[in-house]
Amino acid sequence: MTLELRDVSLSYRGTGTAALDVLADINLKIATGTFVSIIGPSGCGKSSICNLIAGVEKSDQGDILLDTRSILGLPGQVGYMPQKDLLLPWRTLLDNVALGGDIRREDKRKSREAARSWLERFGLGEFTKHYPHQLSGGMRQRGALLRTFLFGQTTLILDEPFGALDALTRREMQAWLLDVWSQSNPTVLFITHDIEEAMLLSDEVVVLSQRPARILERITVPFARPRDPDILLSSQALVVKKRLLDLLSEIGGTRAH
Repeated sequence: MTLELRDVSLSYRGTGTAALDVLADINLKIATGTFVSIIGPSGCGKSSICNLIAGVEKSDQGDILLDTRSILGLPGQVGYMPQKDLLLPWRTLLDNVALGGDIRREDKRKSREAARSWLERFGLGEFTKHYPHQLSGGMRQRGALLRTFLFGQTTLILDEPFGALDALTRREMQAWLLDVWSQSNPTVLFITHDIEEAMLLSDEVVVLSQRPARILERITVPFARPRDPDILLSSQALVVKKRLLDLLSEIGGTRAH
């Protein structure tokens, strides 16, 4: 489904304090089945964009459309994975991954069969009866991502899902995500601080300014799919990376690497 933000602005107003302007006139259209990453300085409003699309917050002005239908302030219209995995501690990994089916009141046996199939396909078959506290960080993130993919939505919002992982696990998760995405091709909006991660995963990278965030530039990633991490060593990749680094350096977003 095509996702579109039209003239979206957001401010936070506290009692007795000046308004904090977070987003200013964000216009962004993401075509069906494409993978778009957003990068920008810390605190510029990337997570706020996720919350608005997910219906957790409502903008001061503008609209958010999913296939021309407004979803502004309507939760449950997209699959949403925040920065923490938020697996339910009282449910096994299998039951966590099958949560979407339970919410939709699908046949429990069928929803568990589907969840089990995906878990086995991606190396978690032997952990179906484990609880979140018994899993590694990478396993929990993988389970949370599978839950998001199986939630029944064709548009997914992923807010720095790999930000807390070590470098090796992060690289494994990137390859895993590309594999899962290639099999179902949902529309994905992905938040990251990592330039190379954005380049490896995305069809397009959107660069935000300092707060109040505006879109500074949209850069097409010129690599064919499927992708190998070695593509990041190519001369073509170095040109894209330099442009992204230059943009972030200009606005003080040098945390990205």
